[in-house]
Amino acid sequence: MTAGETAAVAMVDGETADAAMVDCETAAMAAVDWTRARRLDRRVYLRSHPVLFTLLCATRRRPVVRLGRTVLVHGTTPYLEVLTRVPLDRAAPGTTGGVVAQLTGGGQLFDQDGPDHRAARRSTATELSAAALHTRLRPLWQAALAELLDAARADGLVDLVDLAEQVAGVTAATLTGSRADPRALARAATAAAAAAARDHLPGLRPHREGVTTAAVAALGALLPDPADAMLVVAAVNTTRTALPRAAAWCADANHWPNTEGARGAQGAQSAHGLAVELLRRTAPAPLLPRVAAADAIVAGVPIRAGDRLLLVTRHAAQAHRPAAPATAATTQAVFGAGPHACPGAGLARAQLADFLLALAPYRPTVVRREVDRRAALPGYRALVVRLRGAEVAHGQAGTAGRDEPGSRTDRGRETPCE
Repeated sequence: MTAGETAAVAMVDGETADAAMVDCETAAMAAVDWTRARRLDRRVYLRSHPVLFTLLCATRRRPVVRLGRTVLVHGTTPYLEVLTRVPLDRAAPGTTGGVVAQLTGGGQLFDQDGPDHRAARRSTATELSAAALHTRLRPLWQAALAELLDAARADGLVDLVDLAEQVAGVTAATLTGSRADPRALARAATAAAAAAARDHLPGLRPHREGVTTAAVAALGALLPDPADAMLVVAAVNTTRTALPRAAAWCADANHWPNTEGARGAQGAQSAHGLAVELLRRTAPAPLLPRVAAADAIVAGVPIRAGDRLLLVTRHAAQAHRPAAPATAATTQAVFGAGPHACPGAGLARAQLADFLLALAPYRPTVVRREVDRRAALPGYRALVVRLRGAEVAHGQAGTAGRDEPGSRTDRGRETPCE
């Protein structure tokens, strides 16, 4: 087993990446000019859900802000306190668990509490264990990456959103036993998430009645057990969002793991540190909607039972601050905290590390990018890159870290909201 695989095993078991490895990669990232990458990634947020994220930007100066019966939680410490100390109504309308209960009848990981939740987490932990990663999941997504990148060498172009959908679909199909086409499964999960978000997130116009239920049913029809639909929604949409955005950061700054020559093993190891840090900086799921089940006081702000809580993961992870150092708290924030933290954190980190390692030898440059304005999570609808190794084979030239002249780039007016 390589050094990189050893690190991946530790993360899948629920541990944070080895501190020395992450610190080394964080130091390396600090020497890179990420200005352009960060500016372009900020546009993804503001153009995907402009009303919601403009509101969050405008209120982030204070760690906790009350707006009527809604409480916005921005600070790292208050965010973690809410998730670990404040009683939450897991099945309240408008929360993740509430959406699951409404669409599937409940009784799942997202809306459970107490012994049922602990039992569900143990089952999920087994499916996402180190053994499962290396014997069932990782070989499949690595094969999918290798196959699609090899096919793309013909013209040197590949859409990283399509690539991420294939990785997400293969993983979800394996976890659920689905025989559906991986990409069809991923796209059904994306459609279901987009419909659910439109019905429940502030600032979005709801669909007409029945659209979300139909989207979830269409996804369930692709699964042996339709009850797995919301688990697939969560896994697919996070992957579909995180992988292309992290790769865009690397392309825009021309900073990739070094996989060549004697430094190849070191690059494979550092890729995991890079993945951990890029997940913090991109915060793929930037907002956690919750509802308080009891009165509490957080950062001096009284919270009443029934208050709607919007936990801003992006700000709790300090992703909006260019010079903010990574800490254990901010790194974990993107996956929640406490007994209801995301059990797939290690899987996400290993998957992103492999994605970056697969792309690194080609030093991709962005040809076209388009923000997805309908998706549940801020991400790209298309992110087409040119594989520079293929360019050499075809006698073409590329410019590292810059969209090619004449390409369709999602440009627009700058905003002071960072």
